[in-house]
Amino acid sequence: MKEVHDVIVCEGCDAVYARVALRAREVARCPCCGTELERDTGSQQQRILPLTVASLIMFLIANLFPIVEIELRGLRSQTTLTGAVMALAGEGMSLVAMLVLATTLLFPLLQLLILLWLLLPLQQQHRATGFAWLVRIMQSLRPWGMIEVFLLGVLVAIIKLSSMATVLPGPALWAFMALTVLLTVVVSFDPRGFWNMVEGIEDERKDEGIVGETR
Repeated sequence: MKEVHDVIVCEGCDAVYARVALRAREVARCPCCGTELERDTGSQQQRILPLTVASLIMFLIANLFPIVEIELRGLRSQTTLTGAVMALAGEGMSLVAMLVLATTLLFPLLQLLILLWLLLPLQQQHRATGFAWLVRIMQSLRPWGMIEVFLLGVLVAIIKLSSMATVLPGPALWAFMALTVLLTVVVSFDPRGFWNMVEGIEDERKDEGIVGETR
């Protein structure tokens, strides 16, 4: 099957259009159904790898350090995300524990690792192994990452507990806040941008091959 890079297919009505260069922040929409065809990503393609690395660093801090420290009548207690999951499982709420583990740890981590796997080879001007398959998996994981929901729950719990005990935010809480912002930016990256990056690399290689042949 021959790949055609200079056309784009509407996901809403399957209409085929010639791809045109977009100006800064410009969005191309299908004139038939109004579905977004493509948008200019600007310098986001250059920022996505550093943001992914920063997200992984924040993710490690958020999971290795305590979220909060509670002091009540001279007694102190602190816990990490893993400790909270184990506590839920120990209280007989295994299903809730599994959901928290999956949506705040496993799925976000898997998504970041896939991003890293895709982006590092692109920096070396070649396509990662399993490129198309991994892009689809990353898309399917998007709705299941719920770190912001977990963070909101923690903040509500801190406010409620502050009237009964001394609650001290831990390093992981600040890391979760930073991670929420970073993931919002990283996950908002249009997966079609990966294909554009790959197509750009392949076009450059073709141009270099043509130049090499003419010399």
